[in-house]
Amino acid sequence: MAFLARSSTARLLKPRLSPLGLFGRIALVLVALPFLLTLLYSVVPPVSTLMIARWATLRPVERVWTPIDRIAPALPQAVLVSEDARFCSHHGVDWGALRGVFARHGGPARGASTIPMQVAKNLFLWQGAPYLRKPLEIVLAHWIDLVWTKRRVMEVYLNIAEWGPNGVFGAEAGARRAFGRSAGALTPQQAARMAAALPNPVTRDPKLGGRQASAHAAIVAARARGAAAIAACLR
Repeated sequence: MAFLARSSTARLLKPRLSPLGLFGRIALVLVALPFLLTLLYSVVPPVSTLMIARWATLRPVERVWTPIDRIAPALPQAVLVSEDARFCSHHGVDWGALRGVFARHGGPARGASTIPMQVAKNLFLWQGAPYLRKPLEIVLAHWIDLVWTKRRVMEVYLNIAEWGPNGVFGAEAGARRAFGRSAGALTPQQAARMAAALPNPVTRDPKLGGRQASAHAAIVAARARGAAAIAACLR
Protein backbone atom coordinates (compact mmCIF):
# COMPACT_ATOMS: atom_id res chain seq x y z
CA MET A 1 0.00 0.00 0.00
CA ALA A 2 2.83 2.36 0.84
CA PHE A 3 4.39 1.64 -2.56
CA LEU A 4 1.11 2.37 -4.36
CA ALA A 5 0.70 5.58 -2.39
CA ARG A 6 4.23 6.71 -3.32
CA SER A 7 3.59 5.85 -7.00
CA SER A 8 0.34 7.80 -7.01
CA THR A 9 2.03 10.77 -5.38
CA ALA A 10 4.90 10.64 -7.92
CA ARG A 11 2.44 10.64 -10.83
CA LEU A 12 0.63 13.63 -9.37
CA LEU A 13 3.87 15.53 -8.80
CA LYS A 14 5.34 14.63 -12.22
CA PRO A 15 5.09 17.69 -14.51
CA ARG A 16 2.88 17.20 -17.51
CA LEU A 17 3.80 18.63 -20.88
CA SER A 18 0.93 20.86 -21.95
CA PRO A 19 -0.07 21.09 -25.62
CA LEU A 20 1.24 24.66 -25.63
CA GLY A 21 4.57 23.48 -24.26
CA LEU A 22 4.78 20.74 -26.90
CA PHE A 23 3.98 23.14 -29.71
CA GLY A 24 6.50 25.58 -28.30
CA ARG A 25 9.24 22.96 -28.40
CA ILE A 26 8.31 21.96 -31.94
CA ALA A 27 8.38 25.62 -32.98
CA LEU A 28 11.79 26.06 -31.35
CA VAL A 29 13.16 23.07 -33.27
CA LEU A 30 11.75 24.40 -36.55
CA VAL A 31 13.27 27.82 -35.93
CA ALA A 32 16.68 26.37 -34.99
CA LEU A 33 16.81 23.80 -37.80
CA PRO A 34 17.84 26.13 -40.66
CA PHE A 35 20.62 27.63 -38.55
CA LEU A 36 21.95 24.17 -37.62
CA LEU A 37 21.62 22.88 -41.18
CA THR A 38 23.59 25.86 -42.44
CA LEU A 39 26.52 24.69 -40.31
CA LEU A 40 26.17 21.17 -41.70
CA TYR A 41 25.83 22.43 -45.27
CA SER A 42 29.12 24.26 -44.96
CA VAL A 43 30.82 20.88 -45.46
CA VAL A 44 28.24 18.56 -47.09
CA PRO A 45 26.24 19.02 -50.32
CA PRO A 46 22.81 20.46 -49.45
CA VAL A 47 19.44 19.76 -51.07
CA SER A 48 16.72 22.32 -51.72
CA THR A 49 13.09 22.31 -50.66
CA LEU A 50 12.13 21.96 -54.34
CA MET A 51 14.20 18.77 -54.62
CA ILE A 52 12.65 17.40 -51.45
CA ALA A 53 9.15 18.23 -52.74
CA ARG A 54 9.84 16.36 -55.98
CA TRP A 55 11.19 13.31 -54.14
CA ALA A 56 8.20 13.35 -51.81
CA THR A 57 5.82 13.26 -54.79
CA LEU A 58 7.86 10.57 -56.59
CA ARG A 59 9.05 12.91 -59.33
CA PRO A 60 12.61 12.70 -60.70
CA VAL A 61 15.46 14.94 -59.61
CA GLU A 62 18.59 15.29 -61.75
CA ARG A 63 21.51 16.90 -59.92
CA VAL A 64 25.23 16.16 -59.97
CA TRP A 65 27.00 18.04 -57.20
CA THR A 66 30.01 19.77 -58.74
CA PRO A 67 32.62 21.74 -56.76
CA ILE A 68 33.06 25.30 -57.98
CA ASP A 69 36.65 24.47 -58.97
CA ARG A 70 35.22 22.15 -61.65
CA ILE A 71 32.77 24.72 -63.02
CA ALA A 72 33.90 27.07 -65.79
CA PRO A 73 34.75 30.43 -64.14
CA ALA A 74 32.59 32.14 -66.75
CA LEU A 75 29.42 30.72 -65.17
CA PRO A 76 29.69 32.07 -61.58
CA GLN A 77 30.86 35.40 -62.98
CA ALA A 78 27.90 35.58 -65.38
CA VAL A 79 25.51 34.59 -62.58
CA LEU A 80 26.98 37.29 -60.34
CA VAL A 81 26.50 40.11 -62.85
CA SER A 82 23.04 38.86 -63.77
CA GLU A 83 21.68 38.15 -60.29
CA ASP A 84 23.64 40.09 -57.67
CA ALA A 85 26.28 42.58 -58.86
CA ARG A 86 27.11 43.66 -55.26
CA PHE A 87 27.53 40.06 -54.10
CA CYS A 88 31.16 40.55 -53.02
CA SER A 89 30.52 43.76 -51.08
CA HIS A 90 27.30 43.17 -49.12
CA HIS A 91 26.77 40.89 -46.11
CA GLY A 92 23.88 38.81 -47.39
CA VAL A 93 21.41 41.61 -48.10
CA ASP A 94 21.75 44.54 -50.50
CA TRP A 95 19.85 47.10 -48.45
CA GLY A 96 20.13 49.81 -51.11
CA ALA A 97 18.54 47.58 -53.75
CA LEU A 98 15.93 46.39 -51.24
CA ARG A 99 14.87 49.94 -50.36
CA GLY A 100 14.73 50.85 -54.06
CA VAL A 101 12.50 47.92 -54.93
CA PHE A 102 10.17 48.62 -52.03
CA ALA A 103 9.95 52.26 -53.08
CA ARG A 104 9.09 51.34 -56.68
CA HIS A 105 6.80 48.40 -56.04
CA GLY A 106 5.56 48.98 -52.52
CA GLY A 107 6.63 45.51 -51.39
CA PRO A 108 8.92 42.52 -52.02
CA ALA A 109 9.96 41.80 -55.59
CA ARG A 110 12.59 39.73 -57.37
CA GLY A 111 15.01 42.64 -57.78
CA ALA A 112 15.48 42.79 -54.01
CA SER A 113 16.82 39.23 -53.70
CA THR A 114 20.57 38.69 -53.38
CA ILE A 115 22.21 35.35 -54.07
CA PRO A 116 22.39 34.55 -50.30
CA MET A 117 18.66 35.35 -50.02
CA GLN A 118 17.90 33.03 -52.93
CA VAL A 119 20.03 30.32 -51.31
CA ALA A 120 18.08 30.76 -48.05
CA LYS A 121 14.77 30.52 -49.91
CA ASN A 122 15.80 27.46 -51.94
CA LEU A 123 17.25 25.58 -48.98
CA PHE A 124 14.81 26.36 -46.17
CA LEU A 125 11.72 28.29 -47.28
CA TRP A 126 8.91 28.27 -49.82
CA GLN A 127 8.33 29.91 -53.19
CA GLY A 128 5.14 31.96 -52.65
CA ALA A 129 3.87 34.54 -50.12
CA PRO A 130 6.84 36.95 -50.33
CA TYR A 131 5.50 39.26 -47.61
CA LEU A 132 5.80 36.41 -45.11
CA ARG A 133 8.93 34.86 -46.60
CA LYS A 134 11.12 37.91 -47.20
CA PRO A 135 11.86 38.74 -43.51
CA LEU A 136 12.97 35.14 -42.96
CA GLU A 137 15.12 35.31 -46.10
CA ILE A 138 16.84 38.41 -44.75
CA VAL A 139 17.67 36.82 -41.39
CA LEU A 140 18.90 33.57 -42.93
CA ALA A 141 20.88 35.38 -45.65
CA HIS A 142 22.85 37.28 -42.98
CA TRP A 143 23.50 33.99 -41.15
CA ILE A 144 24.61 32.22 -44.35
CA ASP A 145 26.95 35.08 -45.23
CA LEU A 146 28.40 34.96 -41.70
CA VAL A 147 28.97 31.19 -41.64
CA TRP A 148 30.05 30.52 -45.23
CA THR A 149 32.66 32.07 -47.48
CA LYS A 150 31.42 33.94 -50.54
CA ARG A 151 32.84 31.18 -52.69
CA ARG A 152 30.85 28.57 -50.77
CA VAL A 153 27.65 30.60 -51.13
CA MET A 154 28.11 30.74 -54.90
CA GLU A 155 29.05 27.04 -55.04
CA VAL A 156 25.85 26.06 -53.24
CA TYR A 157 23.72 28.37 -55.39
CA LEU A 158 25.15 26.92 -58.61
CA ASN A 159 24.35 23.41 -57.37
CA ILE A 160 20.79 23.96 -56.10
CA ALA A 161 19.41 26.40 -58.68
CA GLU A 162 16.73 24.92 -60.92
CA TRP A 163 18.15 24.89 -64.45
CA GLY A 164 15.44 23.36 -66.57
CA PRO A 165 12.07 21.62 -66.50
CA ASN A 166 11.37 18.17 -65.08
CA GLY A 167 13.67 18.34 -62.09
CA VAL A 168 16.97 19.58 -63.56
CA PHE A 169 18.98 21.18 -60.75
CA GLY A 170 22.50 22.50 -60.60
CA ALA A 171 24.99 23.73 -63.15
CA GLU A 172 26.28 20.30 -64.18
CA ALA A 173 22.89 18.81 -65.00
CA GLY A 174 21.80 22.09 -66.57
CA ALA A 175 24.87 22.34 -68.81
CA ARG A 176 24.57 18.72 -69.96
CA ARG A 177 20.90 19.17 -70.79
CA ALA A 178 21.26 22.52 -72.57
CA PHE A 179 24.58 22.07 -74.36
CA GLY A 180 25.58 18.41 -74.07
CA ARG A 181 28.73 19.27 -72.13
CA SER A 182 29.89 19.51 -68.54
CA ALA A 183 29.70 22.71 -66.52
CA GLY A 184 33.50 22.86 -66.61
CA ALA A 185 33.50 23.07 -70.41
CA LEU A 186 30.99 25.91 -70.82
CA THR A 187 32.01 28.77 -73.09
CA PRO A 188 31.41 32.37 -71.92
CA GLN A 189 28.45 32.62 -74.29
CA GLN A 190 26.89 29.40 -72.97
CA ALA A 191 27.50 30.51 -69.39
CA ALA A 192 25.75 33.79 -70.17
CA ARG A 193 22.75 31.90 -71.60
CA MET A 194 22.49 29.82 -68.44
CA ALA A 195 22.79 32.88 -66.20
CA ALA A 196 20.20 34.76 -68.27
CA ALA A 197 17.74 31.90 -67.70
CA LEU A 198 17.71 32.46 -63.94
CA PRO A 199 15.69 32.60 -61.78
CA ASN A 200 13.10 30.74 -63.85
CA PRO A 201 14.77 28.49 -66.45
CA VAL A 202 11.53 26.55 -66.83
CA THR A 203 10.03 29.45 -68.76
CA ARG A 204 13.43 30.80 -69.92
CA ASP A 205 14.80 27.43 -71.00
CA PRO A 206 18.53 27.88 -71.83
CA LYS A 207 18.32 24.95 -74.23
CA LEU A 208 15.69 26.60 -76.41
CA GLY A 209 17.16 30.09 -76.58
CA GLY A 210 15.03 32.46 -78.66
CA ARG A 211 15.49 36.07 -79.75
CA GLN A 212 14.65 37.66 -76.41
CA ALA A 213 16.71 35.14 -74.43
CA SER A 214 19.67 35.58 -76.79
CA ALA A 215 19.52 39.37 -76.43
CA HIS A 216 19.48 39.07 -72.64
CA ALA A 217 22.38 36.59 -72.75
CA ALA A 218 24.41 38.99 -74.92
CA ILE A 219 23.96 41.72 -72.29
CA VAL A 220 25.02 39.33 -69.51
CA ALA A 221 28.08 38.21 -71.51
CA ALA A 222 29.15 41.82 -72.11
CA ARG A 223 28.83 42.68 -68.43
CA ALA A 224 30.66 39.52 -67.37
CA ARG A 225 33.68 40.36 -69.56
CA GLY A 226 34.32 43.50 -67.54
CA ALA A 227 33.41 42.14 -64.12
CA ALA A 228 36.75 40.83 -62.85
CA ALA A 229 36.94 43.45 -60.08
CA ILE A 230 33.44 42.91 -58.66
CA ALA A 231 33.92 39.13 -58.78
CA ALA A 232 37.19 39.13 -56.81
CA CYS A 233 35.65 37.26 -53.86
CA LEU A 234 35.06 34.21 -56.08
CA ARG A 235 38.76 33.61 -56.66
